[in-house]
Amino acid sequence: MRYLFTVIIAFFLLSCGEEQQEITAGKVVDNAIANAGGEKYKKAEIEFIFRKHQYKSTRNGGEFKLERITSDTTGKITHDILDNEGLRRYVNDSATTLPDSLVAPIGNSINSVHYFVQLPFGLNAEAANKKLIGKDSIAGKEYYEVMVTFSEDGGGTDHEDEYMYWIDTKDFQVDYLAYNFVVNKGGIRFRKAFNPRRVEGIRFVDYENYKYSNLDTPLHKLDSLFQKGELEYLSTIRTEDVKVKIND
Repeated sequence: MRYLFTVIIAFFLLSCGEEQQEITAGKVVDNAIANAGGEKYKKAEIEFIFRKHQYKSTRNGGEFKLERITSDTTGKITHDILDNEGLRRYVNDSATTLPDSLVAPIGNSINSVHYFVQLPFGLNAEAANKKLIGKDSIAGKEYYEVMVTFSEDGGGTDHEDEYMYWIDTKDFQVDYLAYNFVVNKGGIRFRKAFNPRRVEGIRFVDYENYKYSNLDTPLHKLDSLFQKGELEYLSTIRTEDVKVKIND
């Protein structure tokens, strides 16, 4: 009997060890992307309004085009296009040359909006480095905590920033995220997703946006601070009038 008990315990420990080995940051992210839209992202045209500006992304495999169209009170229309070839700007349909000092900030701003709106798709970018920190619970639900950083080669100016995603262990939805940044004297943000909806099979959410003043705080502690009510509410972030077309 003692031998049988020992065998059972050994089998249980081995099974648990194999289960732990199977759980990786890459697999968690893969499941999150599959849940949110999967292969649809790669051939999608996505349009939306964000902070009164019009955005559109077009993807075809490895080719991409990210657009932003803005207008001012004088009727001037500025159309920025970021694609595999770089950044181009048109003002009232006429090409214009941007100063070198503005190319990176404008390109990063456009990319950032599309990145957050289409999460978690961007988490599998070539420059993304993913690490599974562990598990934690928020509001009674269990989440994988996945840390993401970006390599300097291909990560743009964001390679100094850190991102944390709380991904549901059951349905792999990204319900919370946090990040720190160094530009403009630095900062920490924590976002809670709400208003989830699907358009042509792709999941979109809006966010409650919070900040924390202690910039030395590790991101994985922000969920506990949020539940204690110690984060400062900043704003509500909404993605409006979302339209999706999946190309063949």
